Amino acid sequence: MTPPAARILVVDDDQSFRRSTAELLRDDGYAVDTAGGAGEAGRRLQEASYDLILMDLRMPGVGGAGVVEVLRRRGFRTPVLMVSGYGTVESAVESLHAGADDFLLKPVDPEALSLKVAELLQRRPSEAAVHEARFAGMVGRSAAMLEVFRGIDRVANTDTTVLITGETGTGKELVARAIHEHSDRAGGPFLPVNCAALAEGLLESELFGHVRGAFTGAHADKEGLFRAAHRGTILLDEVGDMGLRLQQRLLRVLQEREVMPVGGHETVPVDVRVVAATHRDLGEEVREERFRKDLYYRLNVFRIVLPPLRERAGDVPLLVAEALRRLGERSARPAPSDCSPLAMRLLRSHAWPGNVRELFSVIEGAAIQAGGERIEAHHLPDEIRRPEDEGAGVPPGNGARDTSGSAGPYRAPGSDRDEEATIRAALREAEGVRAEAARRLGMSRTTLWRRMKAYGLD
Repeated sequence: MTPPAARILVVDDDQSFRRSTAELLRDDGYAVDTAGGAGEAGRRLQEASYDLILMDLRMPGVGGAGVVEVLRRRGFRTPVLMVSGYGTVESAVESLHAGADDFLLKPVDPEALSLKVAELLQRRPSEAAVHEARFAGMVGRSAAMLEVFRGIDRVANTDTTVLITGETGTGKELVARAIHEHSDRAGGPFLPVNCAALAEGLLESELFGHVRGAFTGAHADKEGLFRAAHRGTILLDEVGDMGLRLQQRLLRVLQEREVMPVGGHETVPVDVRVVAATHRDLGEEVREERFRKDLYYRLNVFRIVLPPLRERAGDVPLLVAEALRRLGERSARPAPSDCSPLAMRLLRSHAWPGNVRELFSVIEGAAIQAGGERIEAHHLPDEIRRPEDEGAGVPPGNGARDTSGSAGPYRAPGSDRDEEATIRAALREAEGVRAEAARRLGMSRTTLWRRMKAYGLD
């Protein structure tokens, strides 16, 4: 089974900092515990294991440096991110000398914190964190992606037909391949076919095969993909684009487990697992009579829903790190190791209509612009950095929505001024309590913080 979210221990004597930092990390999909000092931290570490510790350098009694020194002497290799309100070189040196892995200044910028946490978990993760961060080629620690991973775990070792839904670029083929590779059919073929890319007649021949002479140009028998995928898995990508006549033929395959080649008179039994994927709402397609209801029921036995990237902004740092890792593996030239906090803030705030596919393309282009150095904001495309250039801080009104912790359907107003006025009104009604204002607006606390920072609201 897929393990739970990476666990983080936040240690700080400042209760307000503990609470706000824990909320930010939970919004990014992590499981978070807190401790008010060295003694409580020690008890926590005896009771549970953690993937990362975020520790204040200066605390009453034993400070963060002392705690880390003890942990390292006792063999704890858990990554430690030290934070301090004392912005001096000496503080950073003291932290790193004690055995901390990285250092951040207070007040902590949420984007910088998210980036550092993701980097540390990638740099020296536990076995559980590795499995969780990268699952069969996919990356994510958000609640929505963990549910996708759990769905793959549940259905892989069955022969159940699976329907994968999600916007273009979210990784539907990766999910289908993961189901195949984690199943008893992993030794057999995995054959994807894009139903939207072929004309109906050609698609029919590709799927079901044909006999010699069935049509002009059919000079020899062809077995078709269903027969070629025997004892394996076939992915019918964009199945919602399949014509009604072919839908009838597909329904027969699912019901009878046999195919009849085009122009043939005898059926051939097949043992194949069917996974279908689409960006369309098949329920709506059925209501509009563009998709057969009986076929929909046959395909929709077990559904996996892939979230759009705009609804899991907390996964963006992990995806950026993964994109840079892949670039480094396949390129002879060194790839950038990370992004600046400003560049990451812009990446996390973008709506990503093309989802993960678009993000990976942007990172590849930015890496070329950066020439092996850290990716800065000016290396990003205009459509991503222009709102920052115009002084907005975060692109307001782009329709993006961060649903981690959201309580209702936030809709971006038509203009920056409208959005600022809406946020001001919500803060007044909530008497300045950000958590309540975020609930009223239907956005997460992290998103509200970004919007407030963009408009200079304190």
